[in-house]
Amino acid sequence: MRRWVIPPFYIYMPATIRSEFALALNQVATERGIDPNIVLESIKAAILAAYRKDYGTSDLDKLEVTLNPDTGEAKVNKEGKDVTPPGFGRIAAQTAKQVILQKIREAEKKSIISDFTTKIGTVASGMVLRFDGPNIIVDIGRAEAVMPREHQVPQEHYRLNQRLTFYIEGIRTLTKGEEVIVSRSHPGLVLGLFKREVPEVANSAVTIKEIAREAGNRTKIAVYSNQSGVDPVGSCVGQKGIRVQAVINELGGTEKVDIIQWNDNPKIFIQSSLAPAKDIEITLDMEKKIATALVAEGELSQAIGREGQNVRLASKLSGWKIDIRPKTTTPPPQAAAASDDSTKTSLTTSTPTDDTTKTTDLKKDEPEVKEDKKES
Repeated sequence: MRRWVIPPFYIYMPATIRSEFALALNQVATERGIDPNIVLESIKAAILAAYRKDYGTSDLDKLEVTLNPDTGEAKVNKEGKDVTPPGFGRIAAQTAKQVILQKIREAEKKSIISDFTTKIGTVASGMVLRFDGPNIIVDIGRAEAVMPREHQVPQEHYRLNQRLTFYIEGIRTLTKGEEVIVSRSHPGLVLGLFKREVPEVANSAVTIKEIAREAGNRTKIAVYSNQSGVDPVGSCVGQKGIRVQAVINELGGTEKVDIIQWNDNPKIFIQSSLAPAKDIEITLDMEKKIATALVAEGELSQAIGREGQNVRLASKLSGWKIDIRPKTTTPPPQAAAASDDSTKTSLTTSTPTDDTTKTTDLKKDEPEVKEDKKES
């Protein structure tokens, strides 16, 4: 007959029975990423505050709360003696529940804020939830973000349940906590949309060097190709303009987007940034960083733009102060000489007419002389 031998570690292992309190505490702590010991210490502090509120005493320094982590049983001790009032277990249970829920909310908010901290500078889809004064509350997934007035586009009219693309601008700390700030007017929104719509921008084959934006009206971007054979402007425009049109639609459909090729030469770059104006002569003042643009009279309105918008965006894009002046219309030397010759010929042609008039007058006088001779 075979005998079974019990291993020695089974003999000396104590039996632990986990109660519902311990199981629930560990489950919540694991799911929410909270340290169970921090929750237990918070429960002890809350129970002591509840005891002081209901059973006020002056010897608070001598009071101590013990909490069984397995059963959840709480006792109030004073100088080593149990002074727990009868029926205090119900109050302790309610206090523990409130503390756990509060810690869960704080942990969730902290994890959300830490998650969105890594997403600052990116774009996210969201939905307008409600209006809080001048601010707009937006649902961006795990959190509710705030879009202040200064980050809104004046030409856009927002409505409830409207789905838009937002730029995550940053995290703002307030007295009541931290909140995520999103924007519709930030230039980074244009960059994020081009990264989403243009694969060459997403994989860094094409780089967007500079962005100058007046939200709701017009945007100019300077692009540069990091790979030979890749057209930066054509990649961003797309076939039949499908890529840039997708970006314009996300911006509201009314904002114009000008795509300009980046150039290290300031003269060439400033000429391109003043598009759609053409035939521009650029002179640079390197010390004052002022560019003087000589534009033909027919191109002045396009170079300046409506209310100076085109030249203002070109100045932001290039980083130079641009002074636009019309070209002078002085005639070239050959044209001036030709005009002098024409005046001389007109003078010579006018002199024979005077001689002809004189000869005709003489011919009229001749018959009168003959008649006088006959009479004599």
